[in-house]
Amino acid sequence: MDWTITGGTVLRDGAMVDDALAFADGRVAGHPAPGGPRFDASGLLVLPGLVDIHGDAHERQLQPRPGVDLPVPLALRDSAAQLIACGITTAYLGVTLSWEKGLRSLDSWRALKAALPAARAQAATDLRVHLRFEADNLDALEDALEGIGDGSVHLLGFNDHTPAIIGRLGDAVHVAKYAARAGMTPEAFRALAEAAAARRREIPAARERLAAAARRAGIPMLSHDDATTDERAHYRAHGATICEFPMAEDVALAARAAGEPVVMGAPNVVRGGSHLGWASAAPLAERGVVTVLASDYVWPAMMEAAFTMVRRGVLDLPRAWALVSANPAAACGLADRGRLEPGLRGDVVVVDAAAAAAVAVFSQGRLAWLAPGAAERMGEAPRAVRSRAERRIAPAP
Repeated sequence: MDWTITGGTVLRDGAMVDDALAFADGRVAGHPAPGGPRFDASGLLVLPGLVDIHGDAHERQLQPRPGVDLPVPLALRDSAAQLIACGITTAYLGVTLSWEKGLRSLDSWRALKAALPAARAQAATDLRVHLRFEADNLDALEDALEGIGDGSVHLLGFNDHTPAIIGRLGDAVHVAKYAARAGMTPEAFRALAEAAAARRREIPAARERLAAAARRAGIPMLSHDDATTDERAHYRAHGATICEFPMAEDVALAARAAGEPVVMGAPNVVRGGSHLGWASAAPLAERGVVTVLASDYVWPAMMEAAFTMVRRGVLDLPRAWALVSANPAAACGLADRGRLEPGLRGDVVVVDAAAAAAVAVFSQGRLAWLAPGAAERMGEAPRAVRSRAERRIAPAP
């Protein structure tokens, strides 16, 4: 059943045009199928689905409170429901594989990996894994290599947060936060952190093995929180072609000079700056230094950030939307999405620009989510389709 979206303003070839958008066999089609269902997008924008290169908000579903864990299948189902409602049709879940216990542990990674195939089969969003491997987590190296080799990992991130954690071990507040997340006493967490840091001489060999495995698997790599241009050059030499959350502007500039995508967080744009006091993403994006905005820790921030950029008056909507759709898709080597062209995936979000909110979301050409009150826009849709949509938006009894 091939849908056609009519009456909207479509982002196509870098411009906003009043046109219909049709799907055929899950992809954007050149012409509407005769007799197929219609969605009336009058007064709305028809935009490529959002592509989130780094989002770890799923951790809140896995552990809604420190030390309180929920079943992984339930957490992933909840995450998938939130993602599609935000217009995110491709999501790289930022899964941190750390030496810590609890939420970011090896056991958690194994449980998530086991649950993902079923979750991916049920989700409208294309769920992928951005494995954020902590440098000192040498006990998990073989599991990480296995995940890269068997296709469970779609993006490899090089993290190195241990030195910062070691530097805060004398701060009781920070240690209590880390310990609560790991489900440990502060004393036990300190001992674990020091034991992990004691093996730093083994990191270079492990990092090379990870990079070699990623190259063999053909998956992209990125480095996270680069503090210096030398760090960026180090990871570039390993094949990490994406610079994520650079800690200084000169690092981002060096990455752009090398033709690399630079990723920062959409919440940074929405809030007007970094919550850590680092660089402000919006002006860097306006200068072409930041090329990708990721949800980071708030999924709705992606769409809001694009419209925030437009309201700032420097970028028009096509260029602002590229930050959250076409550019992250290209950075990850996904040539089949991020744009609305014949033959590409039918991933679309229909947006109310005034509210900066999704009205409907199509995934691979299928209606995947509908906002309350939007069922009346379904025009000639078969009754069975309308009934499903109406049940989806009906209030709970």
